[in-house]
Amino acid sequence: MTEADAPEAIRVTYLFDPLCGWCYGASPMMRRLDQAPGVTVELAPTGLFSDDGARPMDRDFAAYAWSNDQRIERLSGQRFTEAYRTKVLDAAGQMFDSGPATLALTAVALTRPDAELAALQAIQEARYVDGRDIVSIAGLADILRETGLDAAADLLAAPDDALVAANRARINRARQVMGAFGARGVPALVVTDRSGRRMVSSNALFGSYDDLRAALGVA
Repeated sequence: MTEADAPEAIRVTYLFDPLCGWCYGASPMMRRLDQAPGVTVELAPTGLFSDDGARPMDRDFAAYAWSNDQRIERLSGQRFTEAYRTKVLDAAGQMFDSGPATLALTAVALTRPDAELAALQAIQEARYVDGRDIVSIAGLADILRETGLDAAADLLAAPDDALVAANRARINRARQVMGAFGARGVPALVVTDRSGRRMVSSNALFGSYDDLRAALGVA
């Protein structure tokens, strides 16, 4: 293959939040995209459901979330189990706060950047399939260790100033991208190629893989 025949380099910035059910629904497409020749996927956590975006998981919000999750399951095929419903949504005193999970992913980005997408998948499946805690540092550290990411788990268990600063910088960058393209929610995709940067509708993540590739300009 000559240089002219090589696939065009495309960077896909994936704007997401680890507590976003739609982002979990998009996971199969993101995994396939990450393996596509000539494509680099950059994870950009937005912190959408952390800090001011966090809230208690009360009964009304839990009912809304479950209804939305059923729609996501129908569109994506991703599982939202009864274990998740009973152990997470119906758990008294549970918080809906993505801050700890976002910090966990930054710990992975600093120690094993090649494994961040796999870590995101493990965290999502722990919540939506197994009904496990992904809103506490201890619960997330256990998930990272089970995924073979001991260095990230150690860093998360005793976060230092560098981790906190890196996490805040990643969130700030993601929010700047959201603002630049007028993105109001996640998941969202921003594509950078030879023609510049553009945002692709998140609807592309819930159709066929061929349609997603066409939307992104992937050969």
